[in-house]
Amino acid sequence: MQFKNPEILYFFWILIIPILVHLFHLQKFVKVPFTNVAFLKKIIQDSRQSSRIKKWLILSIRMLLFLAILFIFSQPYFSNKNATKLQHFWIYLDNSLSMQARGEKGFLLPIAVNEIIESVPQQSTFTLLTNDNFHEEISYLEFKKTLLNIQNTAKIVDLNSVFLKINSISKNKIKTSNEIILISDFQYDYNNKFTNVTPSFTAIKLQESQKSNLSIDSIFISNNANQNLTISVVLKNQGASKDNVPIAIFNDEKLISKQLFSVGKDTLKTVTFSIQNQEKIKGKVEITFSDTFGFDNIFYFTVNSTKKSNVLAIGNETDFLSKIYTEDEFNLVQNTLQNVNYNILKKQQLIILYELENIPETLSNSLQVFSNNGGTVVIVPNSNSSIFSYNNFLQNLTSAKIDSKIIDNLKITNINFNHPFFQNVFSKKANNFQYPTVNQFFTFQSKNSSEIITFENNSPFLIQIKAANRSIYLFSSAINKKNSNLLNSPLIVPIFFNFGKFSFQHSQLYYYLEKENQIDVEIQLQKDEILEISNSNSTFIPSQQVFQNKVKITTKEQPSEAGFYNIQRKKEINEIIAFNMPKEESILQFLDISNLKDESNDINISSSISTAFQKMNKKNEVQWLWKWFLALAIVSLLLEILILKFYKS
Repeated sequence: MQFKNPEILYFFWILIIPILVHLFHLQKFVKVPFTNVAFLKKIIQDSRQSSRIKKWLILSIRMLLFLAILFIFSQPYFSNKNATKLQHFWIYLDNSLSMQARGEKGFLLPIAVNEIIESVPQQSTFTLLTNDNFHEEISYLEFKKTLLNIQNTAKIVDLNSVFLKINSISKNKIKTSNEIILISDFQYDYNNKFTNVTPSFTAIKLQESQKSNLSIDSIFISNNANQNLTISVVLKNQGASKDNVPIAIFNDEKLISKQLFSVGKDTLKTVTFSIQNQEKIKGKVEITFSDTFGFDNIFYFTVNSTKKSNVLAIGNETDFLSKIYTEDEFNLVQNTLQNVNYNILKKQQLIILYELENIPETLSNSLQVFSNNGGTVVIVPNSNSSIFSYNNFLQNLTSAKIDSKIIDNLKITNINFNHPFFQNVFSKKANNFQYPTVNQFFTFQSKNSSEIITFENNSPFLIQIKAANRSIYLFSSAINKKNSNLLNSPLIVPIFFNFGKFSFQHSQLYYYLEKENQIDVEIQLQKDEILEISNSNSTFIPSQQVFQNKVKITTKEQPSEAGFYNIQRKKEINEIIAFNMPKEESILQFLDISNLKDESNDINISSSISTAFQKMNKKNEVQWLWKWFLALAIVSLLLEILILKFYKS
């Protein structure tokens, strides 16, 4: 039993009052003359005995009355020890794209919103966390209004960040009873998210009614001839096989082509469209099919006029560069050191210093300006390169410094597969790879660099140095056939091709929302000019770096809706790009949260929002006892009245 006002119990001493009254209240007996003295003595004895019983009854009833009054004011109750604390609900409501699925009662997110509003106790306070918003300590009315305005978002939240935010705020709420509730479809494998330090919480899993989904996974151009363009659409089927599914391709709002396709159980299917080649295409592919998710049935892409990257190689002319930097994707110019045209340097995106023995000061100064304006520089030393000349050049650009030349035969064995440079280059790691070798190389020191390829002794062969807006790649040895067999290795193609690819980030066929995307726009901005990204509904200013001949745009938080967007200066459209929903949200992979209960006793599992809140409300119910003590006081008072009136001594 607990007490709301336990300090009242200090007044237990008042129970002594009826005892004192009982002891000091001396009743005076009236003498009545009577002829029979013996009979008189018997009457007096009976009267005194009856009076004593009556007094003890009244004393007991009065003490019971006083005791009942004390308990009434101290307000005793039975409940959980936290029941009388202010209740605060921490509710994480997953509003990711997967919550667009249909459950037994309807779409998961709106049904969840309605059940929360109907189930939560209105006198409590709330903190609401969603994938894209955070509302701290709000009342029921504000909580209800916020819930009704929730929309699905492409943003995905790590549950660790949810718990960290709850813990950082709730630790200051000592006199508050905190209930943490996670409401989600738990689409990913969250087993590694729950640890021993995870606070006690209630997990409510919302179930989708369908277990099958057909989605557009990706799009690529497989043939780009002069007259026709072959567009390949990769479709992903999860669940049973599907037949005669309509698929259509549009240019803006104009239907270009339509066909039917069938796909087997849990397989990928590629459907191709051959359309007329055009300078610009605002493409949209759409499948007409009702399944678990609808957001992944539409895919946007754009085809802009082909833009080539400008590459300048300074040094002895080599055949391998012309084979890698082909005319359909690059504008390659090869100059000897004596024939460098300095007027074209600023128009380049990539400059390769190929095995120069010395770097003249004029070239060094020009390359410094080029690098400061966002250009990419690749440095391949000569076996006879002057360390002094190269260090003078490097100190103007980076913190790198060549130490010495080593004559030793080493294998190139280690590739940093996690480096963005090799993203999507290798399908798997080969164990029987024939490693290239070098006969001599330079050692160097460098800060703010990342190793791309290293030797068998872990010394660097190729590093990327990033300083401010500069991107510089540095080899530690010559790669000609006298010093190395790298030119005969399959590695040479992705290495130099990616130098050109990363030197200028041309707009791609499509981008994904909530991913960090970088786009280089070939444009010269005047002072105080900026680029905007807009569609018919919204306009925003992306993060951007302005260089001499280009602007590097970075997007992540915005935009938030799939579709076509214009990159524009004022009202002048420079490029059109397309954004799509993340593909991870289409995966029908959900966590079995019943396993979590076996791992921790502090996790409560439920499949119904209303049932979960009923259990929490019942657990926090307070059974007040003061009413029973009030009834006891009234009964005691009535008993005393009855005894005084009808009990005759």
